[in-house]
Amino acid sequence: MRVALVGLGDIGLGAHLPALLRHPEVDVAVLADPSEPRRRLAAEHVPVRTVAGLDEVLDDPSVTAVVLATPPWVTPDLAVRALRAGRFVLAEKPVATSTTAAAAYDVLTAGERSRLQVGLTYRHDPAIERLREWLDRGVLGAPLLVRAHVYDERRDPANPEHTARIRATLEHGPPVVHEGAHVFDWLACLLGGDPELLDAWSLRTDPDFASPNLIGARLTYPKGTVALVEFGWLADALPDTRLSVLGPRGHAVLDSRFRLTLSTVDGTEVVEFAGDRTERCFDRQVSRFADLVGGRRELPEPDLADGRAALAISERIAATAKDPA
Repeated sequence: MRVALVGLGDIGLGAHLPALLRHPEVDVAVLADPSEPRRRLAAEHVPVRTVAGLDEVLDDPSVTAVVLATPPWVTPDLAVRALRAGRFVLAEKPVATSTTAAAAYDVLTAGERSRLQVGLTYRHDPAIERLREWLDRGVLGAPLLVRAHVYDERRDPANPEHTARIRATLEHGPPVVHEGAHVFDWLACLLGGDPELLDAWSLRTDPDFASPNLIGARLTYPKGTVALVEFGWLADALPDTRLSVLGPRGHAVLDSRFRLTLSTVDGTEVVEFAGDRTERCFDRQVSRFADLVGGRRELPEPDLADGRAALAISERIAATAKDPA
């Protein structure tokens, strides 16, 4: 399949592009970004045509698929345009910055939606599949206490460009809106059912931030499961990112490298999968997208409904959290 990569920022050049280049069925045909310096940088990686925007991509009838590694405040418009032009689309999470903005997808037909895969990338990791297998088998027992702590985007005084970019992202919502897409998709895969939001909190460590940079919530899931979730950005030091599940018969931890540790009365089991976590997940994501484009998969995984469901929970937390500032 001939693919256009739209969006040449860190995630585009650092994760999407290498995964596309590694896949034997993918021909990267064009790279697009409104920033001329980013296009120059991308051309150093891959000697293909670079353009400024999606219109030039869609003018090329040989491009069958578009990967959108774009900010969520522009993704809905780009995705809809590409889908209505007959292309397959893999769109980075979150699918929008609010449920109101996500209403832009309502114009799509069922057929068009069936060509949209959402980039909830880390759902594809085999560690998530193994953890779900343990939960389905009742290895930990029930009820469960789930803790999801996602601390990312550390403030680095030596990298003011990164800090400025993340500060600008806060203008479009707190970290839960952006990072919650992954976490609530994991919990949907692991626990099933619709969660109920019990309470939420937030903290703004800099009064000049457009949104709180620390935020969390307490939710309940089916079978009495309680989930405690936290998200944080822009501190000089941040806690480890991890997902843990505690039940009466055991404790499972998924660390930031997606290494699993299971502790039960029978002892401790550590499960590690080959390769780098990011490469592993992006490669599996591209493979599923290639299967969709090639007709070997009838429906996308994850799909638009998955992306919108995760966004809706994130937005509820952002709206409920009390901001002391």
